[in-house]
Amino acid sequence: MDFPAGLKYTKDHEWIKVEGDTAYVGITEFAQRELGDIVYIDISSLGKEVAKDEVFGTVEAVKTVSDLFMPVTGTINEINPALDKQPELVNSDPYGEGWMVKITLTDASAVDALLTADSYKSLVGA
Repeated sequence: MDFPAGLKYTKDHEWIKVEGDTAYVGITEFAQRELGDIVYIDISSLGKEVAKDEVFGTVEAVKTVSDLFMPVTGTINEINPALDKQPELVNSDPYGEGWMVKITLTDASAVDALLTADSYKSLVGA
C-alpha cells in the first residue's frame, strides 16, 4: 500500500496535497481498498466553503456508501471532471488522477495539524 510522503492525511482516510493556497483532496488507497470497487461519486458542494470535518460529498462502492470529509476549511473550486465517467480512477490511482476536489484554503497553516504519512501508516496498521 502506498503512503506518499508529500501528502497530509486525516483519521477519516482523506488526503490533501497543498500547492500554495490551493489544494487537492481525495481518499487514501487504504480507504478505497476498504470500500471496494467505486462506482459513483457525488459531490454537490462546488463553489461552497466547507468547514473542516464537514461532509463535502459521498462515494459509492458496490458494497456501501461513505461520506467524504473535508480535511481543512476551504472553498471547492473544482470537482474532478474525469470521475463522472471514470469513478474507478479512485481505485486505480487514488493519489493522482483519482483526486476528488480542488479547493482554495481558508487557512493554509491548518494543514500542519493533519497526519504525516508515517502517522497515518501507524493509524491504519500498515
